Amino acid sequence: MTDSPPASVRRDASLLTTLRQLFPYFWPSDRPDLQRVIAGSLALILVAKGFTILMPFTFKWATDALVVASGGRADPASAMPWLIGAPLLAVALYSLVRILMTVFTQLREGLFARVAMHAVRQLALHTFKHMHRLSLRFHLERKTGGLTRVLERGRNGIEEITRMTLMTLIPTIVEFVLVIAVFAIEFDWRYVVIVVVMIVLYLWFTIVATVWRMRIRKEMNESDTDANAKAVDSLLNFETVKYFGAEARETARYDRSLAIYERASIKTYTSLAVLNTGQAVIFTLALGLCMALSATDVVAGRNSVGHFVMINALMIQLYQPLNFMGMVYREIKQAIVDIEQMFDILKREAEVRDDPAARPLAVRDGHIRFENVSFHYTPERPILRGVSFEVPPGRTVAIVGPSGAGKSTISRLLFRFYDVSGGAITIDGQDIRAVTQASLRAAIGIVPQDTVLFNDTIRYNIGYGRAGADQEAVAEAAAMAQIDPFIRSLPEGYESQVGERGLKLSGGEKQRVAIARTILKGPPILVLDEATSALDSYTEKEIQDALERVSRGRSTLVIAHRLSTVVNADRILCLDRGVIVESGTHEELLALGGVYAGMWNKQREADVARETLQRAEAGEAPSLRQNLGA
Repeated sequence: MTDSPPASVRRDASLLTTLRQLFPYFWPSDRPDLQRVIAGSLALILVAKGFTILMPFTFKWATDALVVASGGRADPASAMPWLIGAPLLAVALYSLVRILMTVFTQLREGLFARVAMHAVRQLALHTFKHMHRLSLRFHLERKTGGLTRVLERGRNGIEEITRMTLMTLIPTIVEFVLVIAVFAIEFDWRYVVIVVVMIVLYLWFTIVATVWRMRIRKEMNESDTDANAKAVDSLLNFETVKYFGAEARETARYDRSLAIYERASIKTYTSLAVLNTGQAVIFTLALGLCMALSATDVVAGRNSVGHFVMINALMIQLYQPLNFMGMVYREIKQAIVDIEQMFDILKREAEVRDDPAARPLAVRDGHIRFENVSFHYTPERPILRGVSFEVPPGRTVAIVGPSGAGKSTISRLLFRFYDVSGGAITIDGQDIRAVTQASLRAAIGIVPQDTVLFNDTIRYNIGYGRAGADQEAVAEAAAMAQIDPFIRSLPEGYESQVGERGLKLSGGEKQRVAIARTILKGPPILVLDEATSALDSYTEKEIQDALERVSRGRSTLVIAHRLSTVVNADRILCLDRGVIVESGTHEELLALGGVYAGMWNKQREADVARETLQRAEAGEAPSLRQNLGA
């Protein structure tokens, strides 16, 4: 099973399906305190809505009291005859009911916020952890900016669906039922028919219009994600953009994404205006019909003026949750889309997983063995074909070869970022597929070719090698990596910020930080993956000296492009097109006169040419300065 996208990703998930998926987070089995909060919040819904429905009655009673006080006829069926003639008391009761409605509503929302934010935190954390469990292949095929947007939108979607469903939808349904009951009791069936038809038409129109709008909204979200991913990609490659003077090209690329987003946004706002207009027309027609009926009943003596006012208050009060229902449906649909994108990631299974019976790796000597290892990313393109070699305890074995030979794939297989397609890799006789990934990676340290640092302090980046390492241990590792004097020369020392991806440090400084980080980790097995290939000759020599000190006493696998860095290796393997074609010491391979010797001669010629050019430039500099002075 791989973590590639499912053949068909469900995009039409219903509210009930999404709520069922979210239920374990909203009703955490290990948090009875939160379960009590949920029960209390649901009880408060009934209390708050009871006061909400009582409010139009108090408005009616106040109106009838004013009518009587001004010489008019009282309502003979008034439930509160003691308020007749006491308009100020009726107004006070109206105010009290309104205050109680607000207090219980806000109390309910304040209480449930604990549950909602706990669910948001737990699901976001679960998704983040799952993203780290997924394979390297998954992350190489996706843009980091796009993944973070999925995480962000999913987090916001949980907040929205919680607020809209439990804080708005359920209370609104309760209010609809209560309002219809009031119309049936206080008035007659004609009002009930009008209100029910209005609610049905309103919701039908809202659903149809929202489905139409969701297609537009989806296009807007996709263009927003694309624009954000392009911005992140461009800024992460800031130096590359500068190297090629591509600022205008990057701006135009970003603007094309923004143009699509702009068009989709305009459609979204236009469709919203259509939705709001249709909703207002449906509600206003129903309101007008109810008030016309009430006016007729008042004139006929069947109702009081208070009833007429009560009709208006009930309908206006009904308009607010109805208007919310339009927003609730829109937001719930959007939240479902956003949450489903998050759940789509959670549904992907990791390509590399621990066996249920996996045990921690027990490293005794650090003896690494590749036994007839084959590997391919796709079956049509084999990378390694029957590769066999070993790294004896405490020895250094180097792997060299032309680009595309499969050198870096070997380190990825050793770290088990991928599983071998055939054969086996063992450490002290233990197949790495039979041990836990955490214990395997804890036993291996790596100094990669491209050292990417966290946007934090130098201390944090070195200390990343071992969680909880104290300041003395960090400084000792830096000293062994020959970077301690440089760090102490900085104004903020170890607290200096390294910038995004370590851009504030030079290539050599970043490599020394990576070496110090690995020293602090203290692994029995070391992998040097072209650790000096991007450095100048002087820096390369210094880094190489540091690496040789670090590798002493450790089983070390060196993957190298520059052959000068591996001449002292105990054994050198020459890899070509996924097959080991030569093996021996530096002198033995040169004597063979084969692939390794050819690579060595080419690199020596290139080094001689580069040194000659540097000497020539240095020799021309004085005469040039003299000419300029003249």
